[in-house]
Amino acid sequence: MNSGEFSRRVRDLLRDRDMSVRAVARHLNYDHAYLSRVLCGKQQPSRQLVTALDHLLKTDGELAAIAIRVAPPTDSPDATESPALTDRILRLNEARGADFVQAIRETSHRLVVLDNELGGVSVAEPAGRAFKVVHRRLGAGDYDHRYERDIQSAAAELAEVAGWALWDAERDDAAQRFNHEALLLARLSGDRSIELLTLQNMAMQSEWRGRNQEALSIARSVLNRRRLSPRVEAMFRIREAKGLVGTGRTSDAIESLERARSLIEDSNDVGEPDWAWWVTRGEIDRQWGHTLQIAGDVQKAIELLLQSVQPGRDVTTGYSSERVARLAQCLLDVNAWRDAEDIVRSLVTAAPSISSGRTLRLIGHVAKQRERLNGAPSSLTDTLEHLAEKLDEDPFTL
Repeated sequence: MNSGEFSRRVRDLLRDRDMSVRAVARHLNYDHAYLSRVLCGKQQPSRQLVTALDHLLKTDGELAAIAIRVAPPTDSPDATESPALTDRILRLNEARGADFVQAIRETSHRLVVLDNELGGVSVAEPAGRAFKVVHRRLGAGDYDHRYERDIQSAAAELAEVAGWALWDAERDDAAQRFNHEALLLARLSGDRSIELLTLQNMAMQSEWRGRNQEALSIARSVLNRRRLSPRVEAMFRIREAKGLVGTGRTSDAIESLERARSLIEDSNDVGEPDWAWWVTRGEIDRQWGHTLQIAGDVQKAIELLLQSVQPGRDVTTGYSSERVARLAQCLLDVNAWRDAEDIVRSLVTAAPSISSGRTLRLIGHVAKQRERLNGAPSSLTDTLEHLAEKLDEDPFTL
């Protein structure tokens, strides 16, 4: 297709809004190189990218209309962005030097894009397989040693992506193994950015496993010894808060969240790592709401969770159903039947497209509440029953 009209219009909009391609790539969590190719007219945009740009630039469907008008009938979003993951893994087996570094990084970025775009497809398995190829070659020394630190740094990023995806799929033991590899490789290569992100993941996973003091210790080991950018410090203040509330120190947890919020409000993104884009006011509201839910202050938790799910808020791409599930649970806890039914109905719609094991477990807990509700209207219990049926459906049944 000749994508010149689309790319020209996007470039004009970015110029009018004084936005850089790198900033847009970071905000939308797209590979900068891929976005640059699209905006130079060298590559077709995927439907997901068109939609994301439409929303970001507030063009009310103008970009989508242009893309539809100029796209050929055979346009396929899966084929337009980059080579298939199987082809990337083949490259991981063949490359040796700078091309090996590039192949690893492109694989990581593609996995992140797929993880955010395709809510019904888990990337845990392909991420794990890709890192195993790299891990084997690192152990055997099968690479150009002039590029060793760059290869280790790229491998650390891939291990971090795999560790996160495995944890999200509730493969906790595997996630721990990959996290430790990511941490080791980040430290060997001197990649402080990936080291910090991996430590954040490890603290979060400790919290989810009920090891709250461990999560707190990890967070404070970073906060006490390192000079951090505002958004990264806010991320570890969130982890500190969750560890504190998990060990019964609610007032201290609130102080940590207040500090996180002030850091975000004062932040200008200068010097922030690319991956910190998701640490937003909406994310802090979500974590604050969950903190209050843990502490038993359900009414205040509902206020914050409602803010975090409002359309247009700066929420993290994908995984929004997790916060909706927490909101549903809170509404059920205070017998807000009508509001709860509306929220549960949205989960019924979303459930078939969710692959996150964590999120599905939370939604399953909500569905089970039908067994304990007293005085709830039959329409609500029927909706909860419908939700349970959706969760039990064979995803391959048409």
